Amino acid sequence: MPEIPLRPRPLALALGCYQVVSWGVSFYLPAVIAAPAAQSLGAARVAVVGGISWALLIAGAIAPRIGRRIDRSGGRPVLAAGSLVIAAGLILLALSPDLALWYLGWTVLGIGMALGLYDAAFATVGCLLGAEAAPVITGITLIAGFASTIFWPLGTFLATAIGWRDLLLLYAGLELALNLPLVLVFVPHFISLSHQIAPPAAQCSPERAASFRSFCLAVYFTLRWLITSAIAVYVLVLFSGIGLTRAHAVFAAALFGPSQVAGRILDWALTGWLGILARARLAAALLPLGIALLLLGGPHAAPAFAVLYGMSNGVLTINRGTLPMAIFGPAGYAARLGWLAMPVLLAQAAAPTLAAPLLAIMRPACVFLLAGLLASLAGLFLIPLRAARLSPS
Repeated sequence: MPEIPLRPRPLALALGCYQVVSWGVSFYLPAVIAAPAAQSLGAARVAVVGGISWALLIAGAIAPRIGRRIDRSGGRPVLAAGSLVIAAGLILLALSPDLALWYLGWTVLGIGMALGLYDAAFATVGCLLGAEAAPVITGITLIAGFASTIFWPLGTFLATAIGWRDLLLLYAGLELALNLPLVLVFVPHFISLSHQIAPPAAQCSPERAASFRSFCLAVYFTLRWLITSAIAVYVLVLFSGIGLTRAHAVFAAALFGPSQVAGRILDWALTGWLGILARARLAAALLPLGIALLLLGGPHAAPAFAVLYGMSNGVLTINRGTLPMAIFGPAGYAARLGWLAMPVLLAQAAAPTLAAPLLAIMRPACVFLLAGLLASLAGLFLIPLRAARLSPS
């Protein structure tokens, strides 16, 4: 098989499309099929939706191992396996007669998510491009930001038209017919670059990963994704609790997706003016600012909050791939991404469960206030970080 040339723009386009499909058929799937699947399985909706939390726990548990694998042999085989495993998980879900096989399907899907979602894609790009990976990572997230915009309405329509089980089989076919060829055609084999080679002591050992800088980065990402995941699940309840009508709450929540893309474009536009850490700190401040506006302005400030929240989260996603490279350099990059992904995925899985009792005992405005305080605390962990001095490639 001829060697695939390393071309950053086609690579960004291919992996961006890959991420759109992979996120659409996995993470964004429960919102589309939870109700009909619960009825078909004769189970409570909360038990059905619990499958995604279980999958995130599985993905978090194996993320460090996936990162080490990518560091050793590159991301091409990992991403290809991701397509195959996600397809297998979707087929198991489609064939599920009860919750036992349903959760087995989500177990397989969780493995596929660890192999195929952002962390694996970012690690792949980092291994191929080293310190020059940031523009490609930004390009991937710009494209992938449309996953929910495409797959929520598409999935809802198709689930009604052909049924949720056939929808899952169709999604499995999409993974095999589109995503697998995208990897095989556009993702080069592992390239060992001289600036990526480091002595064993510089690799991402557990001791090095537990360093102060790694700790700060892990706390920042974990707190932010905990907040983001909780708000994503309960945003309509929270908006209604501060006085928004159902229609206005849905309108404000619909601004999240476009604002994420806008935040990523703004981050890219500021590249020549601000360093990566300055941009990350600015984006981190947008969420507490948005919550402050919401608490001061009431329901009328909900759209402004939604825009600032979405922009902050859009840059946060980019930072998952770019900050570890900027702070630590390319050596052991994929392994470090895997280590950082573990607490983030565990936080995403736990967020809905942790937030539920808070909603029962606290007014929505107080929940927003708590989220703002936690977001401010998270931002403080970016202050001690400094970019590494990387030698040119």
